Amino acid sequence: MKKACDFLARREHSRKELQYKLARACENESLIEELLDKLSAEGLQSDVRFTESFVHHRINKGQGPIKIEQELRQRGVEQDLIMTYLYDENRDWISMAEGIRTKKFGEDVPNDYQKKAKQSRFLYSRGFNSEVINQLLN
Repeated sequence: MKKACDFLARREHSRKELQYKLARACENESLIEELLDKLSAEGLQSDVRFTESFVHHRINKGQGPIKIEQELRQRGVEQDLIMTYLYDENRDWISMAEGIRTKKFGEDVPNDYQKKAKQSRFLYSRGFNSEVINQLLN
């Protein structure tokens, strides 16, 4: 219990992350599951809080929805939570991508193929989809 609380005191963890970290210290899987259930029941561990915090942090780092969704899946977050917090109707991914593009490359939209390709690769590596990238660069 103490080790789990230590992990949670540092930052929010998904249930899967916490399960993985605790499994390195304890081989009894049923004990770990029991502990995770208890932590969830007491409100100390919450995939909802984790997802909300994770999405907020990654957006502030300039990452796009594809990359964030992939990372959340790796951490064992359920798809409905991902959709709720990542694809909120109030989120404007085009404006976010434009801000990131402008910060890196300046205000001018590129007009030659090489510059467009470079900016497109940059935005794609940040996790933005081709629809958003095409709207920005065309």
